[in-house]
Amino acid sequence: MGANRRTFVQQAGMLATGITLAGFMPSALGEGLKFTNFRRTPVPQPFSGPEGEEDFWNWVKGSFTVSETPINLNNGGVSPQPKVVQDMHEKYLALCNEGPSYYMWRILDQGREPLRAKLAGLAGCSPEEIAIDRNSTEALNTIIFGMNLKAGDEVVLTKEDYPNMMHAWKQREKRDGIKLVWINIELPSEDDDYMVKQFTSAFTSRTKVVHITHMINWTGQLLPAKKIAQKAHEKGIEVLVDGAHTFAHLDYNIPDLECDYFGASLHKWLCAPLGSGLMYIKKDKIKNIWPLLGDDKPEDTDIRKFERSLGTRNFASEMAISTAIDFHYAIGSKRKENRLRFLKNYWAEKVVGIPGVKLHTSLKPEYSCALALFSIDGMTVAETESELLGKYKIHTSPISFDFVQGVRVTPSIYTSTRELDILVHAIEDMAHAAKKQ
Repeated sequence: MGANRRTFVQQAGMLATGITLAGFMPSALGEGLKFTNFRRTPVPQPFSGPEGEEDFWNWVKGSFTVSETPINLNNGGVSPQPKVVQDMHEKYLALCNEGPSYYMWRILDQGREPLRAKLAGLAGCSPEEIAIDRNSTEALNTIIFGMNLKAGDEVVLTKEDYPNMMHAWKQREKRDGIKLVWINIELPSEDDDYMVKQFTSAFTSRTKVVHITHMINWTGQLLPAKKIAQKAHEKGIEVLVDGAHTFAHLDYNIPDLECDYFGASLHKWLCAPLGSGLMYIKKDKIKNIWPLLGDDKPEDTDIRKFERSLGTRNFASEMAISTAIDFHYAIGSKRKENRLRFLKNYWAEKVVGIPGVKLHTSLKPEYSCALALFSIDGMTVAETESELLGKYKIHTSPISFDFVQGVRVTPSIYTSTRELDILVHAIEDMAHAAKKQ
């Protein structure tokens, strides 16, 4: 075993142990995690050189318990948790069952503020701007239904937004008489000016809110959220960002987007327990948003008003978020983003030259990362997805939504290039067979 490999194994072992111990004590006992500087600092990267990097990603893959069959390339929906997160979740759950009312409310609940601070450190904002919830839909619905909008107020949004968000806005339209202004973005796009103009051309003197999906879940298209936000603020328009597919996927801080409101699911790219999420509201905007669930101080400036009426919640799932953050830091935000983009490009660049195969996602780094959509001439979306799973044992996501038609492929940090080679071979075989028919 070479020096690089030996050093790697030693450090990886210490790292895994550190994650396990650190994940339990601060969260469960509420010990003081103080953050005076809310901007993330770079995580030390001890593994360098080709051998170290390859060993590193092998260690990452070995940290998960994913099945070899089928090959999971639908991590965009929900990601598996690394073993250390699963273990911590189970430990907290077992603790709760030893005496639920005692361990949930008197022990684990004391870890909520340290967890809030830890999430804020990851998000690059103040703990007073972060609420912990179950997912992006809950966070964004809280904001959508909590805004003080009246009949005639306009909201700009796109036909490519996530359905749950569109349903929420349509319900407000039906209930309160607000006006929804729909725009359409031709995908894929590699033109910031075009995408910004699609939004700004829809702004009027009555526009109160613009809804921006940072990464469109159908195709993986990245929108220039910051540029759109800046234009909106110039006209006094508030900005709501759906960050479901970019938080802990791309290396950024929430305030970098210059948005007023933001929601994300932590069970996607952070690999936190299922049903965990966060909501960000800029400090001076908190007082303007009504809680989705009743509170005795609905106009309070405290972000905790969105949590006070939740009642009994999944304490075990919530507290294990801390371990997922540790695991994320062990990899490093930028390294993680680079790896995810590398994996997408690895398979996508191999299939774009195959006759009959169409890629519906940009390969440029500023417009995509892990998610990509493809289609095969002569095959329906259902046929393509079904054959990938049935014949090649590859799990993907069929996308058939209005004008978006294709199969979405989403590798994760544990995905190997060997598995992606199998995908490429499968697509090549199917395209060749479809052409002969």
